[in-house]
Amino acid sequence: MIAKQLSVFLENKSGSLTDVTEILSRAHINLSSMNITDSSDFGILRCIVSDPDKACRVLRENNFAVKMTEVIGFTCPNTTGALSRVMRCLSDNGVFIEYLYSFNAGEIANIIIRPTDLQACEQVLEANKVHFIAADELNRL
Repeated sequence: MIAKQLSVFLENKSGSLTDVTEILSRAHINLSSMNITDSSDFGILRCIVSDPDKACRVLRENNFAVKMTEVIGFTCPNTTGALSRVMRCLSDNGVFIEYLYSFNAGEIANIIIRPTDLQACEQVLEANKVHFIAADELNRL
């Protein structure tokens, strides 16, 4: 299912991530999942949080550049080849994935993807009986 994700731009300096986590903590917002990518000048923290609208607001109030995007969460077995089968279904149907991150929970892998076409991606996954993670469930993982 489609969920909201925050992309927070971080300066490449010590303490930037700490500042974000403290701001969210003070606002009683839980980080469910996150991924950080970096370049020589800045990092991008992509995260799923318990209250994305409030998180976006409090981070902006604290001078962070934040962008909200929509992503799709789904699960697959945490076994060899399971993700490959899902990716084959998507690529065979022309769905392009901008990025993906995942985290496992024992026998299940939780996958978050950002496709260029959310609706087409959702239709392909549904047709192939992939188990979606509902947005409210994703915010609580």
